[in-house]
Amino acid sequence: MLLLAFDTATPAVTAAIGETSADGDFTLRASASSVDARRHGELLSPTIRRLTEETGVALGDLDGVAVGVGPGPYTGLRVGLATGHALADALDIPCHGVTTLDALAFATRRTEPFVAMTDARRKEVFWARYDDRLTRVGEVRVDRPAEIDTGGLPVVGHGARVYAEVFGDAAADPDPLFPDAAAVVELALLRLHAGEELPEPNPLYLRRPDAVVPRAPKKVRQWVK
Repeated sequence: MLLLAFDTATPAVTAAIGETSADGDFTLRASASSVDARRHGELLSPTIRRLTEETGVALGDLDGVAVGVGPGPYTGLRVGLATGHALADALDIPCHGVTTLDALAFATRRTEPFVAMTDARRKEVFWARYDDRLTRVGEVRVDRPAEIDTGGLPVVGHGARVYAEVFGDAAADPDPLFPDAAAVVELALLRLHAGEELPEPNPLYLRRPDAVVPRAPKKVRQWVK
């Protein structure tokens, strides 16, 4: 199975192409990442194009697309999801979702419990607990760092780096800071090969977007003398 994967739920714009054999052996064909919180829309498509050219993979060769569903800020997250849906529709292939924090956790390769978190802005973080790199405990949440009880577990991700003064020694080794599409594609293929269902490719926002539709102006009563 040949899969294109990408994630734009954090300041990182990351894409990868990977495949599994009939026996489930994984091969990463290519990956690329850059960090620029304001240029998701400008960077994603050229990155995908560069990977297909480097690997000689035509879009028509793909068996599916995997896209990070967040949580993440609205503007960046929708770039990846819109691209995933557009490619899947145009190529008539499945579009699979991968929770961004699950991909971040998978990339740690940790075998002991830990907490993964990304910066949610507004002085908050998106976070979840994991028993190991493959096993999330409970749902993904959004909270202020000081309100999170980590239970003394190590904390990884950009949220841990941003709020290192809150988490102290638990955030001493926060890498990887951002999800890598190499982990997104490997995790997606691992679960698909095992017959597991992946999340629907719908955004996981957890809160209202920063941008809102302006309200209608108030009516002003005119007084006539």
